[in-house]
Amino acid sequence: MAAAAAEDGRMAQDMTEKELLKMELDQLKKEVKNERQMISKTGKELKEYIESMAGEDPLLKGVPEDKNPFKEKGGCTIS
Repeated sequence: MAAAAAEDGRMAQDMTEKELLKMELDQLKKEVKNERQMISKTGKELKEYIESMAGEDPLLKGVPEDKNPFKEKGGCTIS
């Protein structure tokens, strides 16, 4: 019911306390099924991935002017 309410576009403030609790319980049931891993392993893997992709990261190397979709098309002059 709560999931249906959320799918109908209802906001949390429009749901009853029972619906909110059911939605939270459903979410916790999903999360408990997730396989957990040690941060000592996943942290190393994440660091290696980030470092290997750094050369392609537009936030680190920038976006070429000819491929920048936000580049101003023309100038603006104030007189």
